Amino acid sequence: MSTQPATTARISIRPQTLREAYDPPANVLEVDVINPETHGVANKRFTDYEVRLRTNLPVFKTKESSVRRRFSDFEWLRNELEKGSKIVVPLLPSKAWKRQLPFRSDDGIFEDEFIEERRKGLEQFINKVACHPLAQNEKCLHMFLLESTIDRNYTPGKVRNT
Repeated sequence: MSTQPATTARISIRPQTLREAYDPPANVLEVDVINPETHGVANKRFTDYEVRLRTNLPVFKTKESSVRRRFSDFEWLRNELEKGSKIVVPLLPSKAWKRQLPFRSDDGIFEDEFIEERRKGLEQFINKVACHPLAQNEKCLHMFLLESTIDRNYTPGKVRNT
């Protein structure tokens, strides 16, 4: 009786051609949150961010877009996905309530450091959401990424490619 181990079958790997190496990737989805801008004065100030999409996924009707979004818009998207889809929606960066208290000796939520930290958190959030295959079919995500204004009275549902 032989106790020789069974040999493992190897998958033959064909070398990549030069054309394949330099072709665009099969699936691209890049979402950047960039260029924060603070608007207004006193208690009417707010910061918004440019949300830039670049993709070749067929589910998106537009392959490149750039929209401006406030933190409250990200909250809206998260709430819509939580109530209308079956995915576990990632958390947003915190609201930073303490930074919004009056009589601070600094600029609170309008300090450059805080804005940059929030920008990074929002970029992580939107990339996790946009890369989720089920979220990619939700109208609210498409509106958030592609439309200049968010219609908060829209009819939730799935995106239909026509």
